[in-house]
Amino acid sequence: MSQWVLGVIGGSGLYDIDALQDRRSLEMTTPWGAPSDLLLQGTLAGTRIVFLPRHGRGHRIAPSDVNYRANIAALKMAGCTDIVSLSAVGSLRLELSPRTFVIVDQFIDRSYARAKTFFETGVVGHVSLADPVCPRLASLLGAAGRNAGARVVEKGVYIVIEGPQFSTRAESLLYRSWGCDVIGMTNMPEAKLAREAELPYASVAMVTDFDCWHHEEKPVEVSHILQCMHDNVAQARQLIERLCQSLPATRAASPIDTALEGALITAPQSRDPKVLQKLRALSPRAAAG
Repeated sequence: MSQWVLGVIGGSGLYDIDALQDRRSLEMTTPWGAPSDLLLQGTLAGTRIVFLPRHGRGHRIAPSDVNYRANIAALKMAGCTDIVSLSAVGSLRLELSPRTFVIVDQFIDRSYARAKTFFETGVVGHVSLADPVCPRLASLLGAAGRNAGARVVEKGVYIVIEGPQFSTRAESLLYRSWGCDVIGMTNMPEAKLAREAELPYASVAMVTDFDCWHHEEKPVEVSHILQCMHDNVAQARQLIERLCQSLPATRAASPIDTALEGALITAPQSRDPKVLQKLRALSPRAAAG
């Protein structure tokens, strides 16, 4: 049993959590570089929070340019036990209308220009990602969203595209045929890296639009989604507050906490000491194998 330290990654429009108490900023560096911005630490309903705006304050960083490895490593090095991701997404389903919160449980990763693993030549490792989302955390998020007054749909497939352009209509229709529910640009490789960092991860996908498959809706444009994003962010802040209020007093261990056990495949005598040193920032298991 341990105490919760909740890492919160804020997506488009969410650059702060106003209700945080005992606030202080923390400048971090990691073996993979600097995260998107200063970490904001504080407490909310007695829970320690470490907040990081994914795109930087002022939305300076494009989806492809986010240093996802540094972001996840910084949250881990700051003591986080679990990560909640908040993201603006488009809907690929008529029933998932704007202002719906989807508690994602699966991903399809179509990004291609991003570093997606902490492992590298010299130390090769493989973790299981069959179920990329922590079910315990996802369930807590679903309940917190409903308590905050949001329309919540639990479970959904999030397809991650490279961006920064939105999809073509043909692509949007293709993703619907694959069984995808929402579309965005940021939750991969976040979820993969969180698993390698032994951090339970769950995602709240906040719908702002119908992408471009819906012929009765205008094609998605930034100007069309800003008001919906504003409404979603206000409710997302309430969701985080309700989540903190509902967390058990102590945190029971999760199988994800030891995801790196047995993950290293490189023979001990062949492991690069410099790579092992970097991996120690994530977990002693990452270096010990």
